[in-house]
Amino acid sequence: MIELLIANLAPLMFLALVVLLLMGYPVAFALAANGLLFGFIGIELGLLTPSLLQALPDRIFGIMRNDTLLAIPFFTFMGLILERSGMAEDLLDTIGQLFGPLRGGLAFAVIFVGALLAATTGVVAASVISMGLISLPIMLRYGYDRRLASGVIAASGTLAQIIPPSLVLIVLADQLGRSVGDMYEGAIVPGLCLTGLYALYILGVTMIRPKWVPALPLEARTLHGLALLRRVIVSLMPPLILIFLVLGTIFIGVATPTEGGAMGATGALILALLNRRLNWSLLKQAMDTTAKLSSFVVFILIGSTVFTLVFRGVDGDLWVDHLLTSVPGGELGFLIVVNILVFFLAFFLDFFELAFIVVPLLAPVAEKLGIDLIWFGVLLGVNMQTSFMHPPFGFALFFLRSVAPSSEFIDKITGRRLAPVTTGQIYWGAVPFVCIQIVMVSLVIAFPNMVLSRIHHVPTSDEMNIQIDVPAPDSETPSIDIQ
Repeated sequence: MIELLIANLAPLMFLALVVLLLMGYPVAFALAANGLLFGFIGIELGLLTPSLLQALPDRIFGIMRNDTLLAIPFFTFMGLILERSGMAEDLLDTIGQLFGPLRGGLAFAVIFVGALLAATTGVVAASVISMGLISLPIMLRYGYDRRLASGVIAASGTLAQIIPPSLVLIVLADQLGRSVGDMYEGAIVPGLCLTGLYALYILGVTMIRPKWVPALPLEARTLHGLALLRRVIVSLMPPLILIFLVLGTIFIGVATPTEGGAMGATGALILALLNRRLNWSLLKQAMDTTAKLSSFVVFILIGSTVFTLVFRGVDGDLWVDHLLTSVPGGELGFLIVVNILVFFLAFFLDFFELAFIVVPLLAPVAEKLGIDLIWFGVLLGVNMQTSFMHPPFGFALFFLRSVAPSSEFIDKITGRRLAPVTTGQIYWGAVPFVCIQIVMVSLVIAFPNMVLSRIHHVPTSDEMNIQIDVPAPDSETPSIDIQ
């Protein structure tokens, strides 16, 4: 019995973690408690030595010393300041006026603004809540289908997960041991392609179901000609400058992601000050939320460190390696199984939990199979984006539900009584966009250069084939090959 327990301690440890998470225990404490429990069991069984747990303090201090993680509070703070300073409202109003004459124009505006907000805020909650508060009442007012309106707002908000400066990409880069800058560069094209697929879907709806996406009536278009052009320039220039300040400096190598985040936070404060919306209340709310999210991430990191240390001590990494490398189909079979696994785990776990629990187990196997980890990280990022959209546990759906009208309401402009948006309509509206995200996962697998073409790999010498030239006394230069 003892031998059977020792042989299967790794799968039992993983199963115990799944049970704890399904019971609703906080992720950070479930990871740490599970790691310590099985660490003590391993010591009692003679499989581990007490000295293994003495490595924990060094690992925890290593997390504290990780400069890369500083980008998380910087980008979070930047996004919260921008969201509360009214930039999203100005953008949606302006782009809505610009696309208003087109059928489906408001939906196109939401997608376009969602991509811009993703490139400036990097925070899904801020994007979804902002667009839900501002654009959903307008779309309902002018007769948009409730399912489509809900789906396009939630999906556009989740673009903040894959378009840099995404918090998810920072965490994935840290867990994969790769550069955040490379991860950002690799994710740019897939993020823009996903935005284009959303727009293509809306274009298809305008042809098949034109009544779902009416154009704005003439009386709702208050800006025309030069006034509209001036408004577009004034509204678009600040976020575009901020995008270059944050991402441009990272891509051209002038700033690290942490420094880019610091510049972005400073730029957000300047924009809020110029808009005369910077006050103590706004600062307090932004700093409070930033501190909570940063603490949340650090605690999960500490918990995952405890779990990973013990899991590898009981040969869990070898168990996962054997499990995944024995999948038929080689590299392609591994990718298919991993993406199906991540897709279904996303029904129950959010992206932070997936990044800290699942990714460290998958990365060594991917590297062993010769898969580029930057490409693998972007692929997982696109897949984990579905965790925000999965009914019934998608966080983007929860965020939208919190701001969507749950009962009949009187429209402030027209004075008409409008029906509420039901939870079922929000869930059904998300389904087509989850399917589009799955298509995007397939495209990243089928066309890896979509990611790899933008990554600047540092050439490495082939250590197995080194040629050394040694000058001989007779002036000849024989070559010595070491194979």
